[in-house]
Amino acid sequence: MRSNGTNYFKLQGVVLDAVKKVLGPGNQILIKLDRNLSPVSYESYRKLINIEPNGRKREYVLFTVKKGRDKVAALFISPASEKGRSTLRLVENMWLYIPNVGKPIRITSLQSVVGGVFNNSDILRLDYAAEYFVEKMEELGDKYILNLKAKTKTVAYDKLKMWVDKDKILPIKVQCLTEASMLIKTIYFKQTRDFGNKIVRPSVIETDSPLHKGYKSVMLFANIKKRTFKDEVFTLTFMPNLESLRQ
Repeated sequence: MRSNGTNYFKLQGVVLDAVKKVLGPGNQILIKLDRNLSPVSYESYRKLINIEPNGRKREYVLFTVKKGRDKVAALFISPASEKGRSTLRLVENMWLYIPNVGKPIRITSLQSVVGGVFNNSDILRLDYAAEYFVEKMEELGDKYILNLKAKTKTVAYDKLKMWVDKDKILPIKVQCLTEASMLIKTIYFKQTRDFGNKIVRPSVIETDSPLHKGYKSVMLFANIKKRTFKDEVFTLTFMPNLESLRQ
């Protein structure tokens, strides 16, 4: 029996090595980066701020829940005009629920439920490794540079160029590009903070775009923690009830 057990663990090691070879070091880094940014399933509170060229600001507070690689939902807490609205994303399918309007309506990844530079795909972001694979990896001093390619044509950005902190395995900057490598926007990850329970990640995400000159959007994370959810939370019928998850 001991021999069989030894063989079993040897086989496990061979399988793991094979998986690593298929993934490649760049994709292994991307998977680790996803987990450093957030647990597999979690809840968070964050504020989105849209800043116009004249300095005018619009602010939104969202309660967000995520399960696995491809299920995420968000509830608007403020302002009062948006309170009770919710959004749901299942893989590349997205919906918006507006109280007293009826059933949820379909929305697209390139639209934005809050306006500003962040689109729906940024606000309801899935794991990077769920949507992209690493086409090329470079090392530059204390950083990795990952060139990512979308796995499907339905993803918001055809390519991403990501600067990664080698030590922390956290993103520093991401350029979002078209298939022809035209810059759509740049996302900056700032102010790494300890949220507790081994979650240490940037608390501020900013973005600007050459397509929206003078405009800027900022995402501020106030809280993020591990939490498990039933699958029913991520359904169209549950969208009006997201408030019940707040503890």
